[in-house]
Amino acid sequence: MSKNILIVDDSALMRRIMCDIINSDNRFEVTDIAKNGAEAFGLLLDKKYDVVVCDINMPKMTGLELLEQLQRYKIKVPIIMVSTLAKEGAKETILALELGAFDFVTKPENFIEAKGNDFKQRLMSTLEVAAKMTLEKKTEDIVRQILASKKGVDFAKEMGTESRKTLRMSAGNNKIVALACSTGGPKSLQAVIPLLPADLNAAVLLVQHMPAGFTNSLAQRLDEMSKVKVKEAADGEMIQKGYVYIAPGGYHMKALRDGSGHKIKLTQEAPIGGLRPCANVMYESLINSSYDEVVCVVLTGMGSDGTIGIKKLSNSKTVYVIAQDEKTCVVFGMPKTIAEAGLVDEVVPLENVSQTIIKNVGVR
Repeated sequence: MSKNILIVDDSALMRRIMCDIINSDNRFEVTDIAKNGAEAFGLLLDKKYDVVVCDINMPKMTGLELLEQLQRYKIKVPIIMVSTLAKEGAKETILALELGAFDFVTKPENFIEAKGNDFKQRLMSTLEVAAKMTLEKKTEDIVRQILASKKGVDFAKEMGTESRKTLRMSAGNNKIVALACSTGGPKSLQAVIPLLPADLNAAVLLVQHMPAGFTNSLAQRLDEMSKVKVKEAADGEMIQKGYVYIAPGGYHMKALRDGSGHKIKLTQEAPIGGLRPCANVMYESLINSSYDEVVCVVLTGMGSDGTIGIKKLSNSKTVYVIAQDEKTCVVFGMPKTIAEAGLVDEVVPLENVSQTIIKNVGVR
């Protein structure tokens, strides 16, 4: 049975283009369209949809106002924001994600781009993952079984003891946190970064999969909410404790030794697996660092970015790997892959991630 899709956009042209793209795949069917948020809200009160594809800037009721109404009335449905504002007004996009949007796709700037393969692929790949949100999730027991079989230990028993964790935490005082996330990341980060203390005894390197232009708005928003200093990373700047450095969209981020410290190196080398920034690049750059321990954190996101990098890093460095649990993930992709590789030391719900980071690096 095909998935029912609602399209909300005030542009007749964009409605037609997106209808054609979505209906070309027999797994999906556009069953209704709306010209603004008010019309969409009326439909959502009476009908159920698997995914809503929604513009931001519309008359009568904007996409942001629609998200607020859906929260108010506790109407749960995956929503993909598709708007030119998502590129020109990245702050609105970040706010949309805060208000519960599943993800976003930048709207084409002209008709040629709209009919091009790039927009089609971006829309359909995001739609495919969003549609899976309506399927029943697997239980977290699967993750526990994976960890137990890969590590050859009783996972439940390991989670009940601190002996192994204490040993890992004794690996010196010069530590760094390297965090990776993708789909669902911007909202999830708001449950982690603002809870870190200003005197955190480590810097945080952060790769969030986002296009150029959005990461700066994400950094500004998190900085407003946080005690630690959050900023979009700049090439050549020295890495300092108590700072969170977000890799700019369109750039890979590395940590390089510089005298007695480390500095940020941004590159525009080719995307890896379609990703730039790529978390694997960040993790692999830490292999030659002088940090005593790297606390690797993997949050919600589709795909497997981070697994290869952490695996290589663990072969030469002391690492401690924290993965977000399935129940609190928007998309249980990246953390699941890390768990399947047998690399995870702790699986924790989102609300416990900040505490676990603090426990492992301490405060100054």
